[in-house]
Amino acid sequence: MAEVQSNVPPKKGGFSLSDTKTRGLIYQALTIAMVVYGIWWIIDNAANNMAAQNIKFGFGFLTTQSGFGIIQSLIDYNESSSYGRVFFVGLLNTLIVALIGCILTTIIGFIVGVGRLSKNWLINKISTIYVETLRNIPLLLQIFFWYNAVLKPLPGPRDVHDKGDQLWFSLSNNGLMIPKPIPEGGFWIVFTIFVLGIIGAIVIKKWAFNRQMATGQQFKTIWTTLGLIIVLPLLAFVVMGSPLHFQPGEMGTFRPNAGFGLNVIPEFIALLLALVAYTSAFVAEIVRAGIQSVSHGQTEASYALGLRPGPTLKLIIIPQAMRVIVPPLTSQYLNLTKNSSLAVAIAYPDLVAVFTGTVLNQTGKAVEIIMMTMLVYLSISLVTSTFMNWYNDRVKLVER
Repeated sequence: MAEVQSNVPPKKGGFSLSDTKTRGLIYQALTIAMVVYGIWWIIDNAANNMAAQNIKFGFGFLTTQSGFGIIQSLIDYNESSSYGRVFFVGLLNTLIVALIGCILTTIIGFIVGVGRLSKNWLINKISTIYVETLRNIPLLLQIFFWYNAVLKPLPGPRDVHDKGDQLWFSLSNNGLMIPKPIPEGGFWIVFTIFVLGIIGAIVIKKWAFNRQMATGQQFKTIWTTLGLIIVLPLLAFVVMGSPLHFQPGEMGTFRPNAGFGLNVIPEFIALLLALVAYTSAFVAEIVRAGIQSVSHGQTEASYALGLRPGPTLKLIIIPQAMRVIVPPLTSQYLNLTKNSSLAVAIAYPDLVAVFTGTVLNQTGKAVEIIMMTMLVYLSISLVTSTFMNWYNDRVKLVER
């Protein structure tokens, strides 16, 4: 018996719990409502508890005089500065560690990751030992190692230098002393030419790529880039009369005199070395996995075209591996930035140590200070993720 098919079209619109889309919207609305209620409950509970203890909420304390010193500050700071100034000092100290750490981690991680795939037995084993050792030792223990076992046992500056000695390069338990760059009038012109050279090199590289895609003709940008970024600024530097000189440190009675040279404190060195060594071991494994994810046929095809191993790795393997490397690499950048808060263990004056630590103890403004610190780390993480997601979109394979 033939089945009778109805010609009546299904009803559109309306509200029905049997509809999957409708149920999904209801669940999402309930979830949002529960999250909003949870946030409101936390805020209301905190406000009631603060009112019961006669604690006023506000950020007026940021204008109060701090009354304590900080051993490293990238901006002008003294004991008469405000707590708001302390916040920016700690923030800049955190950012400088995170920025330099991410750059060094990337370089070392890529070198070690490629080294793990090397056919050279010695390079392969050294890279393997580096990865398997450093990534399996807790980061806090590595920080203590660099600070207490490597830097503290160094001789003091008084044991190495006499009073009045010029310190062009000196490593002691007081830190690393290097010459202090002092720009003079006209240096901003040289710096502007340097920045314009970088922009010009990027524009030329993009033009060369589009030209090659359209005509197949190559344009080697290496010499043009070197000319714009190095040669041109050097010529401007000479023409302007060398508007930059370096002031060495000067040894005092017990330690280098303040205001002479540039002293990199041992806390910064220990923290940076530990973060870079620990994180680069994970990055090396990410790089190794990314390279191995590329089909071996790509390597064979490049060799068949006459390419050597070096250009094959640079032009064929690494560009394809980046789509696998970038997402977990982003996580390692975020981990490095957040792990820098362990600096409080060796008294490096980062945001957590001087603001969430000292300022909180002096003012008692726990809610305000913790909230500001959390927002800072959240903002840094979101900015880093946004940039890396943009870069990931640039390097990912485009389906035709």
